Order: sequence, then structure tokens, then C-alpha cells
Amino acid sequence: MTALLTTKGLSRHFGGLRAVDNVDFSLEPGEIRAVIGPNGAGKTTFVSLVCGRYAPSSGRIVFDGEDITDMPAHLRVRRGIAYTFQITSVFANLSAYENVALPVQRTLTDGRSRRAVRQSAMEALERVGLASRAHEQAGALAYGHQRLLEVAMGLALKPRLLILDEPTQGLSDSEIENFIALVREIASDATVLLIEHNMQVVMELARRITVFDAGKILAEGSPAEIRANTAVQEAYLGTVQEAGA
Repeated sequence: MTALLTTKGLSRHFGGLRAVDNVDFSLEPGEIRAVIGPNGAGKTTFVSLVCGRYAPSSGRIVFDGEDITDMPAHLRVRRGIAYTFQITSVFANLSAYENVALPVQRTLTDGRSRRAVRQSAMEALERVGLASRAHEQAGALAYGHQRLLEVAMGLALKPRLLILDEPTQGLSDSEIENFIALVREIASDATVLLIEHNMQVVMELARRITVFDAGKILAEGSPAEIRANTAVQEAYLGTVQEAGA
């Protein structure tokens, strides 16, 4: 199967810090891939390079056969890459509905009517369980609901690749269970790249896991392979092993 996303020798340096260091990575269509690693391992910087928030110091990024290394972020969105941020970035003074409708209106240029935009936005809110809160001010939503709102903002763009950065942070146990079901549903028509510290979520969702440490890929494999990897256990000080207990 031809990869949807590949990186070759991808690096990003901030002064003397090698935040991402010569990373070769491949992601297949329809895959749910988890990216894990200790704090400061380079995970968020890596996905920021993929979505165009940062320019690489060196290396290449190819999406669906097209070299997008130098492509601006807004054009990557139009190619089908959507990214929810690690830090909540909703527009607090707008309603939940307006937050979802806005990126659709600003980034898609297919001439859809206002009615079609509304339908797309409401479908996205329904999928994350926020349709009943569509007209509530986003800033008044609980933090966990703001995280789900960001997911809806990504879904409304109908992405081919959805990048989720710490999406379960602030969610209750029941909301996490609903989120796991949602990601499985999303994966029926999109590829999901998931950065997540909740190892139960990672082990339940991911077909393959990529482990970052100090800007490099430390290990890659199935959940069982990663759980048994001693280098990963050392990097996490035993947390992966405990999660599998």
C-alpha cells in the first residue's frame, strides 16, 4: 500500500536544540497511528512540521505523493490535513457552531451554500456530542468540551489526515470512552495521527505506535511490541509497562 504521509530526514533545530532530528516516518491510509514519548521528546514539533506551523531545518515531507515541504499551512489544509492543537485554541467569544463553521468558510473554496456549511458544521458537532451546545459561547464550555469542539472543527473540514494532539486531556472517563468510539468511526474515512499520554487510549486505538525520545524515533511497532520494548519502558520510567498490567 502506498503511504499517505512520509517524511525523510526531517529535522527542526531551535538554536542548539535538535527538537526533531533526522526522522524517517511513514503513515498508511486509514491507519490510526499513535505518537508517544516523554515530555520534550519532539512529538508536537514533529506534527507541527507536518501541518506547516514550522518550516523544517532539513528533510522532506510528502503527502499523497506530493512534496509539501515548502507548502504554506493553509494549502495543506486544502490538501486534507487538519490539526487540533495541544493548547486549546477555540474562539472563546464565538458560539460552538461559529467556531466550527468559521474554518469551513475560510479554508474551503468549493462554492458551497450557507445551508451546506451549516449542515457540515452541525454534523461535526453531532459526531463529538456537542450539537445540543451549538449556540453556547465556546469560552463558557467546560475544558473537556472545548477539546471536543476542536475535534469538531477538524472534522468539519472533512480531512484525509486528522492530527490530534492530546485530545483526551480534560475529558472524563465516560467522555474518553466516547472519544475512543469516535476515533474508530473517523478512521473509516480518514487517517488519524494521535499524540496522547493516556496509555490506555493509545493501546486501545492504535494499530501501530511510534515512540519519540530526544527528537528521534526510539521505537515503532504494534501495541504489544511497544509494551514489551525495554528501551521504551526506560524512557517512560515504567509507565508503559504499568499501563499494560
